[in-house]
Amino acid sequence: MTHPLVVAALKTLTLALGAVITYYSYKAYRRTDAESLGALALGFGIVTLGAFLAGALDTLAPVPRQLAFVVESAFTAAGFAAIFYALFVDRDG
Repeated sequence: MTHPLVVAALKTLTLALGAVITYYSYKAYRRTDAESLGALALGFGIVTLGAFLAGALDTLAPVPRQLAFVVESAFTAAGFAAIFYALFVDRDG
């Protein structure tokens, strides 16, 4: 069994890195107004939000751990869909 402090430390690192990546990709989007960078920022933001919500559900809410896992997986899938879109969006309009 994994120690809860290890899981908490890794989740915290995930949230911190996700927030920094989201911030800098959004900043790049604002600077360039490139739709692809906006979608990239949105995708990373969704993935990061999912990690946060899953951690909050798992730690604070009286719900089964599987629900937190499903929430995180759904947000990760949606975030990756936005990131995938960012890779293929047309730059020239």
